[in-house]
Amino acid sequence: MTQKTKHPVIETTKHPVIDTSKGPVRGSVRDGVAAFLGIPYAAPPLGAARFAAPEPHAPWHGTRDATTPGPTAPQGERRLGALDMAPYFGPGWIRGDDYLTVDVRAPAAPAARPLPVLVFVHGGGFVAGSTRAALYDGSALARDGAVLVTLNYRLGVTGFLDLPGAPANRGLLDVLAALRWVRDEIAAFGGDPGAVTVFGQSAGATLVAALLADPAAEGLFRRAVVQSGSGLGAFHPEQAARVTEAAARALGVAPDAGAFAAVPDERLVGVVPDLTGLDLRTATRPDPLVGLSPLAPVLAEQAAHTLAARTGPLDVDLLVGTTAQEGNLYLVPQGAYAASTAADVEATAARSRRRPAELLAAVRASARPDASAAELRSAVLSEALFGAGSRALADAHAAKAPSRVHRYEFTWRSPAVGGLLGAAHTVELPFVFGRTDLPELYGDAGLLGPAPEPSAKAALAELSSWTRAAWIRFAATGDPGWAPYDGTDGTVRRIGSA
Repeated sequence: MTQKTKHPVIETTKHPVIDTSKGPVRGSVRDGVAAFLGIPYAAPPLGAARFAAPEPHAPWHGTRDATTPGPTAPQGERRLGALDMAPYFGPGWIRGDDYLTVDVRAPAAPAARPLPVLVFVHGGGFVAGSTRAALYDGSALARDGAVLVTLNYRLGVTGFLDLPGAPANRGLLDVLAALRWVRDEIAAFGGDPGAVTVFGQSAGATLVAALLADPAAEGLFRRAVVQSGSGLGAFHPEQAARVTEAAARALGVAPDAGAFAAVPDERLVGVVPDLTGLDLRTATRPDPLVGLSPLAPVLAEQAAHTLAARTGPLDVDLLVGTTAQEGNLYLVPQGAYAASTAADVEATAARSRRRPAELLAAVRASARPDASAAELRSAVLSEALFGAGSRALADAHAAKAPSRVHRYEFTWRSPAVGGLLGAAHTVELPFVFGRTDLPELYGDAGLLGPAPEPSAKAALAELSSWTRAAWIRFAATGDPGWAPYDGTDGTVRRIGSA
């Protein structure tokens, strides 16, 4: 095997080859972007290893083909009513052993200096998603001057079910292993290992929040972006134990790693719907996911609380934000939004907080005086799932690292689903990744609504260009282009037009 390149040049050949520590990989070039797909960062998690920490991948002989997407983590089908979410969730379970992999996209032409690196952790409720989702083709980010890494991690029962005899948060351990791969290998692709930004959305953003509080992650990234995640989104071990007991009953096995290791992936995937809707509230804790997912990171203390209690400064820049109407995604496509009543608002609040009256009072105080039950119900979900946890994370980090935290709110409103979807959860992703031209995002079931007129299409592209530039500027310098967060709403940047 040839020695790993110290100062890489990705030549603009059709199939460039890069040397890694495990062996060479052959990628492809298109429109000025070199793509290397399905590169393993850990060994295949097979058999009992599905419930173990990730292990190093064995070296390969010859040049590994990295021109086509690889397999994905075992997962079930995910649907959201009338909305086509395939561009977000991807193609589902594409079977194959080697699915703990990364995709790398970088400018094909050599740069004068190493480029900032963006490492993306996808969402999907901790039970779905992959690098193969069409939204995550980051060619636009690469053309703009970054190296983009997207990664797969274990999902569902193998990734996040808390089991005696198995390490907790195996999906999070996978993300850590992928970040170590980036540290060791990314220079060969033109990236700067000293300028790594880990960013995630939804479940992926909550994993990024957990990384911020995890000593094992120190030194693996310089900056972090939390898009519609939460520093309060983890399950307590008491809550996780309820899910484990329910899964064991449904599968007819003992609630430990040894028994679960004997269960095939098909059954582990199939049991997840049986766990959805469990009441995980305790005498002292709400369900941080409001019943939307039965699996999440399991932490003794929430990430935001761990950061708040930490002594000493934090050597990480943080960009954290939400969309303006997060909760719409969980109501509008299913037809539940328009049918919402005052009783629905109160029931949602009761599931979201130990003191639901305080939550309702805060939401009503921030809403318009004439806000409908549908708007209030969506606002309660938004606050419970993402708003409170994003603020808590930003406040905790800002207390330790003044001037190194920036906040945003994405306010662009999608006209999808009869004009009701609005600035819902996930709508910022096409703009961050430069995918507003993706045909699957338009039409009767598209995330971005009816196909736009040429002038509107140009405006979407302009907003995407502005958003990408802000993310890359943050990755390079720690400053996305607006004032740092000072604990007030006045320093939250609204992103809705270029």
